[in-house]
Amino acid sequence: MMDVQTAPVARRNTELVLLMLALAVGVGANYLVSLSNPDGLDPDFATQGAILAGLAVAMHVVLRIWARYADPIILPCVVALNGIGLAMIHRLDLVNDGTAATRQLLWTGVAMTAAMITLWAIRDHRVLRRATYIFLAVSAALLLMPLIPGVGVEINGARIWVGLGPFSFQPGELAKITLSIFFAGYLSSNRDLILLAGRKFGPLQFPRARDLGPMVLAWLVSIGVLVFQRDLGSSILFFGLFMVMIYVATARISWILIGLGMIAVAGVLAARFMSHVSLRMDSWLNAFDPEIYDRQYGGSRQIVQGLFGLANGGLAGTGIGNGRPDFVPLANSDMIVAALGEELGLIGLTAVVLLYVLLVSRGMRAALGTRDAFGKMLAAGLSFTIALQCFVVMGGVTRLIPLTGLTTPFMSAGGSSMLSNWIIVALLLLVSHNARRPAVVGPTSDVDQATSAPSARPGRQSAATEGGTP
Repeated sequence: MMDVQTAPVARRNTELVLLMLALAVGVGANYLVSLSNPDGLDPDFATQGAILAGLAVAMHVVLRIWARYADPIILPCVVALNGIGLAMIHRLDLVNDGTAATRQLLWTGVAMTAAMITLWAIRDHRVLRRATYIFLAVSAALLLMPLIPGVGVEINGARIWVGLGPFSFQPGELAKITLSIFFAGYLSSNRDLILLAGRKFGPLQFPRARDLGPMVLAWLVSIGVLVFQRDLGSSILFFGLFMVMIYVATARISWILIGLGMIAVAGVLAARFMSHVSLRMDSWLNAFDPEIYDRQYGGSRQIVQGLFGLANGGLAGTGIGNGRPDFVPLANSDMIVAALGEELGLIGLTAVVLLYVLLVSRGMRAALGTRDAFGKMLAAGLSFTIALQCFVVMGGVTRLIPLTGLTTPFMSAGGSSMLSNWIIVALLLLVSHNARRPAVVGPTSDVDQATSAPSARPGRQSAATEGGTP
């Protein structure tokens, strides 16, 4: 008879209370937006709020059934961010007579349904490790799709979309998930080889030249995305993802230094020989130059108007419905942070940033708590994806770094981004569930047998079953 440890508290009731608070924030923001409608109270907020609440409760029920030990903080954070994003897109629709909020609500429903299906279909994140190289092939196919004539679509100079009838979709958004799974599977299986001693310089232990192959390959893939798809944001995201995951696997700072060196080389070459990158650098460094501001392609109008919007918001903001975020180009997608900063002010924008910080920290906590190396690296990689995406977007809006085409997770208008980020949330919930659920001594399923097989010999323990940081 198997010995099962005492089960931890599931804390689903805590999640439900926080979920009601998150819905109050999102629906309340939408209500304030509706009050600003010059034609009277806009009834759309009630419909949008009811649909968002129904989807959130359905997700909560799914967690009670199939992931009852999952982290209770993750879902409320994401629902609050999603609700605030819907409210701001609705706010911009009222000014521009648009329908982006309706499309965003539709994509939210599709994305949350996909997340629920993921929770039901996978149950245990370790099954993904069996298909490590299949996910590599899927990643390659997703990245190549926009380059296929007749399938790929070029928008605003970037070839990162594929046409699906009247809709367009970014395969690269799903590629960040499949690449995370591949990196986690590869690094957890080959960690011992990567850790073999190389040359030592002072306190730093550098890898052997032959072990640099995976990082060089990831670097070349990122360069390929930058050259052929002309997408600076995704290029940074993919290479940064691998760099962090290999650091998590090895705990050696030398990998970070090597990665930063590769980024510096690629940045210098791109700024010198790639026009779309040099234009972004120019608009970043000389944003207030009138000639660059008025330039039709690669101008700085978007950046400068976003900065003016943030300055107009000040500390407390103009109030929802009282600003002019519509002055900023692409305010509902690339520049939604500037729109929020104007109407919510520094205080409100800081609260939004803290929601992201809380979400990422809970994902990292799931990575620390899980008992298998694959789960540790998968949760850490997915959490870092959200963190890096937020940093790149907010850094670009505030002119800390050059502006890229990445979207703000869960908030910016965009169906493919919404879909991929909700699937990331589902995977983080699965990892946290398996980290906190009762530990069973001895294999109880094919998954357990597969992950515990390497440690079958007495006196040996594999990276897949050890409890410490890989």
